[in-house]
Amino acid sequence: MTPQPHPQAGAAVKAADRAHVFHSWSAQELIDPLAVAGAEGSYFWDYDGKRYLDFSSGLVYTNIGYQHPKVVAAIQEQAATMTTFAPAFAVEARSEAARLIAERTPGDLDKIFFTNAGADAVEHAVRMARLHTGRPKVLSAYRSYHGGTQQAVNLTGDPRRWASDSGTAGVVRFWAPFLYRSRFYAETEEQECARALEHLETTIAFEGPATVAAIVLETIPGTAGIMLPPAGYLAGVREICDKYGIVFVLDEVMAGFGRTGTWFAADLYDVVPDLMTFAKGVNSGYVPLGGVAISGEIAATFAERPYPGGLTYSGHPLACAAAVATLTVMEEEGIVEHAARLGTDVVQPALRELAERHPSVGEVRGTGMFWALELVRNRETREPLVPYNASGQAATPMAAFAASAKAHGVWPFVNMNRTHVVPPCNISEAELKEGLAVLDTALSVADEYTE
Repeated sequence: MTPQPHPQAGAAVKAADRAHVFHSWSAQELIDPLAVAGAEGSYFWDYDGKRYLDFSSGLVYTNIGYQHPKVVAAIQEQAATMTTFAPAFAVEARSEAARLIAERTPGDLDKIFFTNAGADAVEHAVRMARLHTGRPKVLSAYRSYHGGTQQAVNLTGDPRRWASDSGTAGVVRFWAPFLYRSRFYAETEEQECARALEHLETTIAFEGPATVAAIVLETIPGTAGIMLPPAGYLAGVREICDKYGIVFVLDEVMAGFGRTGTWFAADLYDVVPDLMTFAKGVNSGYVPLGGVAISGEIAATFAERPYPGGLTYSGHPLACAAAVATLTVMEEEGIVEHAARLGTDVVQPALRELAERHPSVGEVRGTGMFWALELVRNRETREPLVPYNASGQAATPMAAFAASAKAHGVWPFVNMNRTHVVPPCNISEAELKEGLAVLDTALSVADEYTE
């Protein structure tokens, strides 16, 4: 579709937004949201007719791009048949969505509890773990993000937690492995893995194993920087959980449904958690949907004991119809395999080449359509391009990088000292190369701040 300029309409949309919309994670008077007129495939455009290649996939959820015609048609068909129905009933779209998800989850995660998003999926996973074990504490990692609701944000290991952290959520945090910025003075991935597992088990020992209900981990941390765990780490966490009777929860909200070139990131590590949370890519965000995939053992806890939790819109028919269509499209079009191939054949070599040319790139890491560049002022010292949790003038280098990318028609995903490369999983090779070329230009701006 060729976007047509409608600046007056854009001005009206912007005025209404500024007058009435309260935006998340923002100082309301300091933001200037772009008024978006439309989207299709890997692109969206504003009311001036400028197109942007979306290298952020919305918020890492449009895994099949915008306005896929088969998913749009499925939503329309479901709306004509049954727009909504209460969650206590068996509904075809809900049942089929659960079946298709369970077919793809690892191990015996065959029961699906539907939520509206990833944050409430995490909330319910934690509740299930506590009820299943009868224990109060939950362990989560620094450098993580689990959602913006009360329990989920307290599990989060980045600065977005601070304003809401009362210290009463029963959460204990630990360091997960990240060799580039190791907290364990490790020199190899093997050392990092071994020391991180020792640190985790020591933390459990000093907290009291009988008080710990769950360990919650993003399989591959997303917003925090796409840090792939070293070989053996997740298997080691699984062993620790089994040793102490702790529920192992993997958060696949961002990494799931093709993002890593596999259906779930857990598939890359051959590990099966007790609970797995999902959202985003399950239906590319076309209608809000999330959920918890539940193991047989935990499901049995609630076989004759009521689960004390639910949501009015759990398994909403429109959202589930979108999920059925999305999973079917991903299968038919080979989108998961496409993401894996592009990651290996296009993204990885291109980013490695950029790293060689740009002194602002400290490290490249990722898989599938899930990549990050760690930006630094100095490669030798690994000093970050901007300070941790920088804002205002201190964040200027990252702001300049992002502005350059947008000026050249690519909408980036930036967070602290990282730019993520997370386009739709079905992006074409030509579109992907177009975006990577713009990234090359924007990194030249970041280079100006290096030492």
